[in-house]
Amino acid sequence: MKIAGLDIGTTGCKCTVFDEKGAYLGKAYRDYPVRRSVGGHEMDVSAIMEGVFGVLREMAGQYPDIAGIGVTSFGETFVMTDGEGKPLHTAMLYTDPRGARQCARLREKIGEKEIARITGLRPHEMYSISKLMWIRENRPEVYEKAAYVFLMEDYVVYHLTGVRQIDYSLATRTMAFDISSLTWSREIFEAAEIDVSKMSAPVPTGTDAGKILESAAEEIGLSPDCHVISVSHDQVAAAVGAGVFDSSVAVDGAGTVECVTPVFDAMPDVDVMYNGYFSIVPYVIPGKYVAYAFSYTGGALMQWCTDTLAKKEKELAKEAGCSVNEYLEQAYRGERAEEPSGLLVLPHFAGAATPYMDTGSRGAILGLTTDTSAADLYRACMEGVVYEMKLNVDALEGSGARFTSMHATGGGAHSAVWMQMKADMLNVPITALKTVDAGTVGSAMLTGIAIGVFADLEDAAKHMVEKTVTYEPRLKMHEKYMEIYRRYAKVYDAVRPLMGTDPV
Repeated sequence: MKIAGLDIGTTGCKCTVFDEKGAYLGKAYRDYPVRRSVGGHEMDVSAIMEGVFGVLREMAGQYPDIAGIGVTSFGETFVMTDGEGKPLHTAMLYTDPRGARQCARLREKIGEKEIARITGLRPHEMYSISKLMWIRENRPEVYEKAAYVFLMEDYVVYHLTGVRQIDYSLATRTMAFDISSLTWSREIFEAAEIDVSKMSAPVPTGTDAGKILESAAEEIGLSPDCHVISVSHDQVAAAVGAGVFDSSVAVDGAGTVECVTPVFDAMPDVDVMYNGYFSIVPYVIPGKYVAYAFSYTGGALMQWCTDTLAKKEKELAKEAGCSVNEYLEQAYRGERAEEPSGLLVLPHFAGAATPYMDTGSRGAILGLTTDTSAADLYRACMEGVVYEMKLNVDALEGSGARFTSMHATGGGAHSAVWMQMKADMLNVPITALKTVDAGTVGSAMLTGIAIGVFADLEDAAKHMVEKTVTYEPRLKMHEKYMEIYRRYAKVYDAVRPLMGTDPV
């Protein structure tokens, strides 16, 4: 018996297969195009289904006894379909600028704070409901013809099972879900003038949608007894895959985007969360919640640094038989040991996420001299990402977040230098996990629980969450970083007025 995690992302999807003991067996990946223009950012959801069926066929060809497939996806993006589930338009991504005026009208009708109280989200046009309003007003022929509205998780689950259900965590990304009653908010749908009956039924994270359709099973090569599970929004799946189940531990997602995900044992303080643009998301454990504190550029900033500023070092790293990242880390250590760089890097190279949510902000590097090397800049970029996370952790103060340790996932968790820096700066022990892809692990864990392979979360974690090394904070280094951090905390306010781009 095998279990699989299907992870649907904005640029590609992957299916990872594990055995009944939680051991990794194999993975398949397909990418699909995203269209970006001045007026909109769109994707063809038919291409997503082609990718999904492609990865499932590849894995079924190797492991035809897959007994359960858990589906997790990115958030916000939706598609309206006819009664047979056929798309009626290309889907708008969360970065699509359309929906701003509609979101402003919702704010006026209901009030920002009331929307935040109901949905756990500070209003923003990135969320689905504003873009649904845009379609109703600008493409009424699509809206009137539409029988269903799907986000990507429930869209895929529907095409695999014929069941329309969406888990609570992904439903929150619409900005139309009541996180207290765990139902669609009729007040918001009525104010938006959107028919709530078009939405899928909200269900708890990790709910079994039933057996795969015979037609889908035959096309993929799976048994018709294979079950499909509605897992969650991808960040929630990553928290599960990191083995984080209570408020004492937070997730450090060290991927392309840097994301800290704390767990709350009760409803967080709504005002604190509102001020920092932090989401309040129902977690897999009833009565508990998670939040997302994130920077758009985590590993992406490291990639920019190596691609743009370290071309010579790439050649030297190749000669030395190591990655350019390792080469730059070693070069810095050889010159400066572990002293902070002293440079200030504002990592807003793709705009600012929490606690600002300012897409008009831009990156900045302060403190350069003619002696500054590529290794110095690389180190400073690493520091800038962590300073930004420290800023987010400080902004969560008073919300109810009380973690005293962290579990790190993603490619960045393999950098001992970066992990130690985070432990020192945030002043908490950080344990790196073996898996890079906690999302598919979490999806498979919840799938295993749903079909009876694992008894519960703790049992699944024993089988699938593997810790490697723990980095303990060092007081002297923490104090050195905090001297610089006090200056870093002033950088955004100092340079933002000089950038000229309007905040969104």
